[in-house]
Amino acid sequence: MVKQTNSQGQDAAALAETLTEVAQRSGELFNEFLQRQQDSAAAPSMQGFDPEVATAAFEKFSQTLQQDPMQLMNAQINLWSDWVQMSQTAMLQHLYGEDSKLPRADKRFKDPAWSQNPVFDYIKQSYLLISRHVMSGVKQVQGLDKKEMEKLEFYTEQYLDAMSPSNFAATNPVVMQETLRTGGQNLVNGLRNLLQDLERGDGELHISMTDTTAFELGVNIATTPGKVVFENELMQLLQFEPSTKTVFKKPLLIVPPWINKYYILDLQPENSFIKWAVSQGHSVFVISWVNPDESLADKSFDDYMLEGPLAALDAIKQATGEDKVNAIGYCIGGTLMSATLSYMKTQKDDRIQSCTFFTTMVDFAEPGQLGVFVDEQQLSKVEAEMDEKGFYDGSNMSQVFNMLRSKDLIWSFVIHNYLMGKDPFPFDLLYWNSDSTRMPPAMHKFYLRKFYLENKLIEPGGLSLNGVAIDLANVQIPTYTISAVDDHIAPWASTYAATQHFTGDRTFVLGGSGHIAGIVNPPVAKKYCHWTNKDLPEQPDDWKEGAEQHDGSWWDNWQKWIASHSKGRKVAARVPGSGDLDVIEDAPGSYVSKRLDQQA
Repeated sequence: MVKQTNSQGQDAAALAETLTEVAQRSGELFNEFLQRQQDSAAAPSMQGFDPEVATAAFEKFSQTLQQDPMQLMNAQINLWSDWVQMSQTAMLQHLYGEDSKLPRADKRFKDPAWSQNPVFDYIKQSYLLISRHVMSGVKQVQGLDKKEMEKLEFYTEQYLDAMSPSNFAATNPVVMQETLRTGGQNLVNGLRNLLQDLERGDGELHISMTDTTAFELGVNIATTPGKVVFENELMQLLQFEPSTKTVFKKPLLIVPPWINKYYILDLQPENSFIKWAVSQGHSVFVISWVNPDESLADKSFDDYMLEGPLAALDAIKQATGEDKVNAIGYCIGGTLMSATLSYMKTQKDDRIQSCTFFTTMVDFAEPGQLGVFVDEQQLSKVEAEMDEKGFYDGSNMSQVFNMLRSKDLIWSFVIHNYLMGKDPFPFDLLYWNSDSTRMPPAMHKFYLRKFYLENKLIEPGGLSLNGVAIDLANVQIPTYTISAVDDHIAPWASTYAATQHFTGDRTFVLGGSGHIAGIVNPPVAKKYCHWTNKDLPEQPDDWKEGAEQHDGSWWDNWQKWIASHSKGRKVAARVPGSGDLDVIEDAPGSYVSKRLDQQA
């Protein structure tokens, strides 16, 4: 409960005087920021957010309500009824000293002050009630097509998240307590943090999620020992040092997404999939994609196949003498691998003996909330921007991903950094998340249109790479697909569709958590769970209903599967540089080290 004085016994008059000084200093800081921005033409904006699309969605909603006034009247009656009941319940709870209960754990209101103070509890409960009714009303709207409804629901949720009382100093009891305790210094610090983030983004708000100075690639993040043994314009190929005396005969090639950097699989030693795979006896090779600029604007999806996994296979042959490998594709890296495997089949190229897919979509009919950002109107704008710059700005994609989890990846940092006035704390995952990458226009246009907008990958011959028609039925090698039950980027039900298009021996496993934590889940952590089911019915819900749940990580399950497809054959451990490829530099290499937020 908020007290009348702070911890130093400051009375109300003294606090008012302090806050006046805070306001004055805030004005000075803001003027200093404006002075620094005088020569800049950049205007503040929210990247990834198109106001016209959101406005159109709400206008359509308004029109449908006007056509059915009874629906609006019933919604208002229901809201009023629930409001009266909520008010009565709140009064009784505080009369008898009981804390109010949230329907489900909501991290925004976990501090006891939200329940112990009747005023803030009423604010909280009112907000949750209104939010629930607004979303319910939106879901009941008739006359909108599926795409319009998805946009309406998404932007309504964004609006409600933004309007949470936790996001405002005057309606957040935790912020109020901190303001009283520090005499308002938290607000001064918060404004300074805000202005620094605006300045860092050249006028656009780039929220600092972590202390980027706390990490250095190759020193305390991405530290698994290895060497760069090959490179071209699009990628460097890393070969990691063995940690066992013998290794599986077939090397392991990992193709990560180029939308992010490869070291999501090599954050810290205790959660590094790469280090763990090395310890299991794999000769691990990883593609580290370049962070492209305008000079690579014409690089196509075909080039990413030819200069990515296919070039890597050639290099692995030189490095190890082996032309048979097992492969892994993560997210869009997996999408690329699915097309590459079809291409290789038509070329009678059997160098990849098995392939594992991490949270990979090949059927984009149900792309989840990312589909909100893909239509002809929005794609035309994105394409025009890419053509002008010569690349797709990685920070735009980062902002889109953040909007999909705005409570955790936007508003929690607004509260922590700007209202509480605290500095971002070091966190390896958030360091990686802030390490944005660009995309070449030619490749990204093809990807967005042919995959997301037109869903051509699942059509036999629907698209061609390097002049060869792609048919996923050509993927006849053993495949292992691991998805995540709470994935907001590649919904698991959509990734499951791959099992209906590939025609080889197929295994599908569902992990706990989301797009990242569901994959980066080492067995020693003993977190989450995973589900298995040898049957592959057409519908994902039928698969889930018949699946068996297991405690902990899926990594050991995968290791048993991959070992079975390596036939247990072992050879002496391979040291980078011992083959026909010379060492270029130490891992993690120079391509991954280029950070966009540190460019002049």
